[in-house]
Amino acid sequence: MVSESGAFATRMDKARWEEVPVSERWSAKSVYEQVSRTASTYPRRPAVSFQITSGPTDKAITLTWAEVRAQAAQTANLLRELGVHEGDSVAYLLPNCNEAAITLIAGATAGKVCPLNPLLDAESLGALLRELDAKVLVTLAPFPKTDVADKAAAAVALAPNVKAVLEVDLKRYLSPPLSWIVPLIRPRRAGGHKAKVLDFHTEVARRSAELTFAESGDESQIGACFHTGGTTGMPKVAQHSHVGMLYNGWCSAAMMVRESDVLLCPLPMFHVFAAYPIWMACIMSGAHMVMPTPAGYRGDGVFDNFWKLVERWKATLMIVVPTAAGALMQRKIDADVSSVKYALCGSSPLPKALFERFEQATGVKILEGYGMTEATCLVSCNPRDGVQKVGSVGLPFPYTDVRILHMDASGAVTKECGVDEIGEICVSNPGVRPGATYLEAARNVNLYADEKWLRTGDLGRIDADGYIWITGRAKDLIIRGGHNIDPAEIEEALARHPSVAFVGAIGQPDAHSGEVPAAYVELAAGAQTTVEELHAWAVEHVNERAAHPRYIELMSEIPKTAVGKIFKPDLRKSAIRRIHGEALAAAGIEASIEVVEDKKLGLVSVVTPASPNVAEARIREVLGVFPQPVRVTSAAPAMA
Repeated sequence: MVSESGAFATRMDKARWEEVPVSERWSAKSVYEQVSRTASTYPRRPAVSFQITSGPTDKAITLTWAEVRAQAAQTANLLRELGVHEGDSVAYLLPNCNEAAITLIAGATAGKVCPLNPLLDAESLGALLRELDAKVLVTLAPFPKTDVADKAAAAVALAPNVKAVLEVDLKRYLSPPLSWIVPLIRPRRAGGHKAKVLDFHTEVARRSAELTFAESGDESQIGACFHTGGTTGMPKVAQHSHVGMLYNGWCSAAMMVRESDVLLCPLPMFHVFAAYPIWMACIMSGAHMVMPTPAGYRGDGVFDNFWKLVERWKATLMIVVPTAAGALMQRKIDADVSSVKYALCGSSPLPKALFERFEQATGVKILEGYGMTEATCLVSCNPRDGVQKVGSVGLPFPYTDVRILHMDASGAVTKECGVDEIGEICVSNPGVRPGATYLEAARNVNLYADEKWLRTGDLGRIDADGYIWITGRAKDLIIRGGHNIDPAEIEEALARHPSVAFVGAIGQPDAHSGEVPAAYVELAAGAQTTVEELHAWAVEHVNERAAHPRYIELMSEIPKTAVGKIFKPDLRKSAIRRIHGEALAAAGIEASIEVVEDKKLGLVSVVTPASPNVAEARIREVLGVFPQPVRVTSAAPAMA
């Protein structure tokens, strides 16, 4: 891999980096070839570690780069013997563990790897397995306190194309007495399908540690498919080439990660954030990734022990999302965290107050970034060596071209926006596959500007220094703590209620998750129901708990456009007024709130206190936990 060309601090540095063709930045043509190169360079360096429980002295298993290479080859050889060839899909339904990291490499080597979200229901998982035409599923053996094995069995029963199931037994990560107890309380294996069930480690150990087949050497070959969104029903499946996967790893490695770094990553390996900017960056650089507990941040004791885990592993880079950063600020920093150089944050906007509180408490700078599954993740990041603009998502990475465009109804570009002018963010880079982003061809229609730039569906602007600012989402996705929720799924579920005529679902501000689902309902003429009944209906008909509306409001008439489409900006304004008003009232502050559209900032909450004695700093403190920008105006002078 060509070494970096110095600091990356400004957009001028970006242009200088791009003087070297991207094809010369690394020489590997596949993920496995890059793993082999890294293993040859750093054979005995730690590559990946996993501890099943969160204690700072609990058992952990670490694989060196030589061991990662060997196990990836063994697993890929096994997959080939099970009938997986180029173009065939290998799915994995796993929590975090070393086997997930190995399977990501091996699946991309034998065919194409397809990580699945264990939080989806069995019906959605079965539908994904059918759409992917997966030949093999790697999943958990029955294990206490998890239903993954049962979901996998039910999903495979719905997908007869799956011919083999490889089971990973997590017992190997436990120490006595827990390792003695698990066999006594292990749930029974669910049946109901005809796929062959094999033990992952037993079968892998029987295979050669050298690859027994030749890779195509075509870097444009599809190496992975990641589904995006999909709380219920059928998620979209995005395709990633080897060159896109390597590019994402190269970006993080070149911009932020060195071989001596230790990346503490409690994010799930079924998500592109963990798979590419973290694990692939380690593959490109030789750094060390650490995964605490199968459930990452959601694991028992992870937040309470987090700072001690930082000290244990001497982590130099920690990975957060806004909800995690907020939770960590509620815990005492009870360990030596001086090894941490940066925290990388993505998934949803980070409130400025939280950013400042985190940096003051830890001495660690948060680098906010932006990416999306359809672009093979990385697009931009606040530069490590330059100015970090709080609220922005930083500078586009080298070899990434970001345009702010206006399009007509057909998708044709009508205007390229100037400095600070809001339009749709459109992206071109080695991870974007024009015309073939989604597995389902019909989903690629009208997805590109001028047949080159991926339309992200996000609205934003680029400032005079080249920094990207996201101001809204054209696609209306609700992002709850980094988890994408399609509002259409909530709307369709509630619309099936016999009393409901129209539904508009949006994300309302939330201090913990950034936003949570809220639904506004217009009843059919003459119909009657209650908010409580609609909540119960939503719980029954929206399969995933994260998508259940936190708030439902009955309206005499939902705001609509002239052509009858629900006008969601008015709903968002109403939600911001309500949530901000409730927060101020709880703090004993009387104020009026108006939500306005700002050309640069999007929706802004304009707060006018009832009394001039209320300090602006106090209002900003109360509302600073929410991601929306706030403007405070002067109160009218008190009457004599």
